[in-house]
Order: sequence, then C-alpha cells, then structure tokens
Amino acid sequence: MILPKHIRSFTFTGLLALCTAYGYAQTRTEYLLNKNWKFSKGDHPEAVQAGFSDKNWQTVTIPHDWAITGPFDGNNDSQKVQIVQNGEKEATVKTGRTGGLPFIGKGWYRNTFEVPAFKKGKKATLLIDGAMSYPVVYLNGKEVGHWAYGYNSFSMDITDQMKEGKNTLAIGLENKPEASRWYPGAGLYRNIHLIITEDTSIPVWGTYITTPVIDKDFAKVSVKTKVNGDLKNLRLETSLKNAKGEIVATAVKNLEDTDGNEFDQEIIVRNPALWSPEKPNLYMAESKLYSGNQLKDEYTTRFGIRTLKFEPEKGFSLNGTYRKFKGVCNHHDLGPLGAAVNEAALRRQLVLLKDMGVDAIRTSHNMPAPELVKLCDEMGFMMMVESFDEWKSPKVTNGYSHLFDEWAEKDLINMIHANRNSPSVVMWSIGNEVPDQGTKEGGKLLKFLQDICHREDPTRPVTAGMDRLQNALDNNFAAVLDIPGFNYKPKHYEMAYGRLPQGMILGSETASTVSSRGVYKFPAEPQKHKMYDDNQSSSYDLEYCNWSQIPDDEFVKQEDLPYVIGEFVWTGFDYLGEPTPYDEKWPSHSSYFGIIDLAGIPKDRYYLYRSHWNTSKPTLHIVPHWTFPGREGKVTPVFVYTSYPSAELFINGKSQGRQEKNKTSNTARYRLMWKDAIYQPGEIKVIAYDADGKAVAEETVKTAGKPHHILLETDRKTLGADGKDLAYITASVVDAEGNLCPDADQDLSFSVSGAGTYKVAANGDATNLQMFHLPVMKAFKGKLVVTVQSTEKPGNITLKVTGKGLKPGKIEIGTKAE
Repeated sequence: MILPKHIRSFTFTGLLALCTAYGYAQTRTEYLLNKNWKFSKGDHPEAVQAGFSDKNWQTVTIPHDWAITGPFDGNNDSQKVQIVQNGEKEATVKTGRTGGLPFIGKGWYRNTFEVPAFKKGKKATLLIDGAMSYPVVYLNGKEVGHWAYGYNSFSMDITDQMKEGKNTLAIGLENKPEASRWYPGAGLYRNIHLIITEDTSIPVWGTYITTPVIDKDFAKVSVKTKVNGDLKNLRLETSLKNAKGEIVATAVKNLEDTDGNEFDQEIIVRNPALWSPEKPNLYMAESKLYSGNQLKDEYTTRFGIRTLKFEPEKGFSLNGTYRKFKGVCNHHDLGPLGAAVNEAALRRQLVLLKDMGVDAIRTSHNMPAPELVKLCDEMGFMMMVESFDEWKSPKVTNGYSHLFDEWAEKDLINMIHANRNSPSVVMWSIGNEVPDQGTKEGGKLLKFLQDICHREDPTRPVTAGMDRLQNALDNNFAAVLDIPGFNYKPKHYEMAYGRLPQGMILGSETASTVSSRGVYKFPAEPQKHKMYDDNQSSSYDLEYCNWSQIPDDEFVKQEDLPYVIGEFVWTGFDYLGEPTPYDEKWPSHSSYFGIIDLAGIPKDRYYLYRSHWNTSKPTLHIVPHWTFPGREGKVTPVFVYTSYPSAELFINGKSQGRQEKNKTSNTARYRLMWKDAIYQPGEIKVIAYDADGKAVAEETVKTAGKPHHILLETDRKTLGADGKDLAYITASVVDAEGNLCPDADQDLSFSVSGAGTYKVAANGDATNLQMFHLPVMKAFKGKLVVTVQSTEKPGNITLKVTGKGLKPGKIEIGTKAE
C-alpha cells in the first residue's frame, strides 16, 4: 500500500505554481509513487502484465537514474562526430561526450500498489515530472499514455483502468545512442504523482494566475481556473493568502453557460508584497470548487506579484528597478547523484550560487524539474526556462529533430502550463544554438514557436541562444525574437545592436572559461583550447575554448553597454559529459566549464564572480595555493579576486607592492595581479584597502607541511528524517596546523552509522573513474565531498572518514521529524 503525503503534495504549475493538494480524502488526495519499484535494464514487454513475476528485479526508489552507478567506460558513448557549434571542420572520435556512463538502451519499471482513496465515481490522474526517455505507461496490462521527450512533464487520465484494490503500473523507457550532447540520465529520474479527485475537478495545471495591473497601493490578480466534468451549477470560491497565511482577498464566481469550462476571476490585493530575488515574497490562491453545496475539489496555486519590463535602450527592470541578469546556465544532472532529482541537492546548489551573487538561472537546454522552479520561487532566482537544443535540423543522430513536427507544440504547451504561475520565471527560451538559424525555414520555425509562447502566456518575452551571428542577422532570424540572445559574442554586441530593432541584447550564454579546481599551470597567461598531459586546465582562469572568452571580457561589455541586459555564464556547476577541451582524450568524462566543480566545491573563478556580483558580501581570495615543491625561485604569479579596489601582497613578510584595479586591460579591471611574484616556501598575505585607502581585510595562505589529519566540514547540521534529505561534508587532507595539503591524492574511505546512510562521494576530478556510490574515493587536490542521506527515523548520523597515514575525521549530524 502507498500512503498519501502527510503534509503537502506539490504538483507544479508554474508562475509560482505549486499545484495542489492537501490530502483531503473527500475531494483530492495526492500520492507520491516513489517506493517499492522494481527495475530491470533491457527490453521486457511482458512486464506490462499484472501477473508478471519481477521478484528477481532490482528494488529501487524513484527518482532513480539507472546509469549513474556505472561503470565509466569510454566505449559506452564513443561516437565519431563533427561538433559544428564548436567550430570543428571534420568529424573525430569523441569519448566521454555524454559522460562515459551506460545510459543507452531500454529499461522497465514496475510498481504494484493500492489506493484507498480511489472508489467508483472518482477520477485518477497520473502526473510524471520527467522520464528518460520515450516513456510508455501501462496500467493493469493496458497502455494508458506515452510521451517522447525525456525532459518534459506530462499527465494522463487513468480512471478507466484503475481498480479498487491492487493496481500494477509498468513503464518502459528507451535511451537511443547519439541522442544527446551531454549526460541525459536514464530512467524514472523525476517524481511520479497519482492524483485522486471527484469526477468534477480542476485538472493538472488548471490555474493560470497573472497580475495585469500593479500599483504601489494595489495589484489586480487575474485567476483563470479550468474545470473538467459536469459543468452544471458550479461555483468557485478563491482565497488569496500572503506568506503569513493571512487571507488578503477573496472572490466567488458561478460558472455561466457562456464561460465554457473556465472560471475567470479578478481579485484586488491591497499593499502587495512584491517578489524579487532580494525579497521573494509569495502568495497562495486557495480555490474551492462546489457543485451546488457539495465541495468537489480544493486546489492550491502559489504565485507572486512583480512587474517585468524589457525596454529598448533602457534594458530590463523588475518592479521598476533596472538591473542586469547575473545568471548561470546549468544542466540538470546533480553530479554524483546523476539525473535523479533531489530537492536538498538542488537547494545546496542554489545556496552556493546565491552566495556568489547569482540572481538568475537558465535551464539549459531543457525543461526544469518542478523542484528547481519551486526553490527558485522561494529563494529568489529569476529563471530563463528553456525547451530545446534542436529543432528540425539535427546536431546529433537521434536528437529532437525526429520529434519536432509531432511534439514541438505539445512540449512547449506543457512546459509553459507547468511553469507559468511561477514568479521566478521571467522569460521563455525556445532553443539553443539551433542550426535552423542558417536555414531557409528557420525564421518560420522561430515564429511558430514564439507564437505558441505568446498564445499560452502573453506575459513573458521569448528568447533563444544564437551562435551563428552573421546568419541570424542577415536572414532576420534574430530580429524576430522578443529578446535577441547571443552566445559568446561580446565583441559583436555593438554591431548586432546597430542592426537589430529590439534595442537590447542578452548574453544568453557566456564565458565558457575552463579550469580544474586547485590546478595551476605555468606560465599563467591566456590560452585558447590549451591541453596538458594530465587532462586538466589551469585555475588561473585564463584558459578558454575556441569559441569563448574569459569572464573579464564579458564583464566589460555588461558594464559599459546599457542596452546589454545581462549574462548567463556557461556554467554554474560542472556536469557529466562535454569534457572540452579533452573530449577526444579519455578518461575525461565531465566538464571543466563550471564555476563550481562536480563535487560542489567552488573553484577560484567562483570568487572572481563573487567579487564582481555580490555587492553585499566582501570578497578577498588569493590564487594560487602556496605549496609548490621544486618551484623555489621561479615566477609564480599571484592573483587576488576581491571586491575591494586595491590590495598589497606580502611574501614571507616582504611587500611585493600595492595593486589597484584599473582599465589598462580587461583583466586589470577585475583582478589584482602580481605577475612576477617569485615562489619561496612560507607564507603569502594580502591586505585589502577600501576606497579611502584604509586597510579593511586580510587573507593568508601558508605552505603546507606533511599530511596529518582529515578535516570534516558539513553544509548542514540538522536534516529532516524523511529518507531523502542530504548533508554534504567536505573532507580536506590537512597538515598538523590545519593547512590544506593541495597535492594529497590518497584514497579516503567512508563509513556511516546511526540514523543515516552513505549516499555518494565526488572529488571534482574530471578524469577520475571511481564510482560515486562506492564508499572510497581519492582526494583531488586535497579535497572531496561525501554526501550522507537521512533515514525516516530521527536520531544522529555519524560519518567517519579514514585514509592511510592520516588521523581519521569524524562528524555528527542530527536528524529530526518534519
């Protein structure tokens, strides 16, 4: 038997849409189908039958990614391909392009369950947040629905096949080879909801809330609510509640025969609390549907009140204040967790990004998980929600181009309906670097997709990430978009602006600087597509790709050109797959683009962005570490990333002079650099000065001694005892004085006891082939991150980390019932 969620079940509908549901047995009950699933890789069409024996199948909990446990192998996804977007002139053999994991093939899931809330006369709806890919759904032996695109949410009415008592759900999936340019994950990697309602009810994503008028004293809130079933004698009572749960406005509407199946209510909210990244104020619309005096349904929609303006010359404003997007692009995988969505993991990512000063997320290049949208609403991140990486012209053999004609409109509608109530969502993106930019039909396809967005949601503009600048300008492709988004084109912003009618430019994808955390290469100088024998990139943050730039080059244009409305950096986090510049050199199998590595440890670049973006938090960070055996007497540049205008460097107490940010070069404008510093073991210290020349902060880095012990630091001290919550513990190999040993690379072993379990570990090394789920991993540049998961029993979790020749580390984390 499955039990309804005890506190709240959320089924997202966008503009802040967290749809539904409290467990009201008489009207609406939502079940989260996450336990007691059986899984087997391979093709098992016979598994659709209720009597099929799955006793030998693996028992799993969803969300589940069948491929993340590996093993890594370059042959899993080896392909000979020419990557046109990267400027390649011929096809070459790529390894690790999609992560080197065994995600290709078919797989089947089965779940047998009972639903106490379902009786004859009730309605049953299955909502699948995402399934990778080509899911076909069977209930009690009969197909009840299917979809194609693995990233999208979809629902189906399964009432006719539901039974009172036991039901068997079977879902078959298939991942085709060469269907992605990054690791897509595999299986039921997002949540599945079973919703039981009365015969007359509000459907999935049945509300659409907008705020057409916002004044300092009031806001008009438009609530459109669809209903299914018997439409006679229906009444909708809607209450709007603020963040404190106080009712601030109400409305009652009878469904007239001229209304079709949709209620339309306009409600006034006095003295509205506006949503912004700085103050993410939220409201709830609680709707009660009556037939006569009988309560038929209760439906809750979360939303926000805020104004968006995109104006020629002036740029973007939120709630009347002009600002620029300080955004990052992120793929959907969660590093060592793979594609399996986990709210605690997403929250941790957003906490790190918020500290860096990020205020916007681009969901590259696909529809996001509902949990991400929910968190962006709550924590204050603006979102560019993106749909496709391909239209009709292919990038990969089995990509979305095969689906476009049949599925593009359906996919866009679902994406928009699922997310249009979320205040965090500020624009739709209909594509990324699609080759159709240069085709004869490209402009027509763009207009077709943009018109769908305007029809389903007239409140938000539409953009796309364009990389073929000349084509997009010459054939008017770029001129059709509401917001022209350009990838890696800061040198051409002025020219594009002069030729386009919109009066604004968006850096839809920027930088693509590459680096490996804690790795420093000499000489420290700008390098395009530089490769080394160890398959690493330098963390001096001066190395970039054939098509891209260093962060500083984009910063200049964002600051100097008022009509450039912001940027989305590629990428916030490293991700599985696309190991440029080493995509032809195994064992590299994850990206180097991230500002934060695959383990979730910030790279040096993190502090460059924070020094520029986070004006509320002072930053002072030294690059590099100061432990370089064998470099005595050699030039070892020191960079400082700081929010202060100037600083002075000391090596072993001797001043190396004071540097001040200036405009002699793009790097000098944002970095303080002592390019001729000479390495001598000991200590480097930096003293920062404010605009008045007053010493206000200092930072010291010491040469490390012999590795001595393991230092453990957790991101959270208390978890919820729900069997899902996560704590991320950074394990550092340090000397006797606590200084990080940056060359430490020994295996560390993990054991967990008490009210939790070991989940995964990662070290951020794109070449490391150790599997994340095994309780041992090498330190990389002295660090790694261990993830522990709570059980459903409150208590304490103890993690112990050991390594040869090291004093062990131990840490305790509490868990409590929610």
